Amino acid sequence: QVQLIESGGGLVQAGSSLRLSCVASGRTFSNVAMGWFRQAPGKEREFVATIIWSGTRHAYADSVKGRFTISRDNAKNTVWLQMNSLKPEDTAVYYCAAAGAGFYSEYVPRSENEMGYWGKGTLVTVSS
Repeated sequence: QVQLIESGGGLVQAGSSLRLSCVASGRTFSNVAMGWFRQAPGKEREFVATIIWSGTRHAYADSVKGRFTISRDNAKNTVWLQMNSLKPEDTAVYYCAAAGAGFYSEYVPRSENEMGYWGKGTLVTVSS
């Protein structure tokens, strides 16, 4: 059974940092892009950051650029999202995702339609 399990969410004050983790099990995702998306209350799910299989290319939403950093360790089947200088508008459920295709691709996906596997999410709440 393929699973993506997120952890690291919580309630923090504005300006704080959090590090989200996503551990994959059931198969390896070392050869595809992985990423993070988020869904705020009452809003559509949106792209946050993605990283290609090798970790050498990334993409970020403009709203998080310069504050969030995505990274991965294929040996641990894990991807992280380091979130610094958190703002109340970062409050959302954060979902880990893995591409369903594009093995060893240099293309950096940004659309949730390009992701084939999803975790159940972890809640991040940023108070002002």
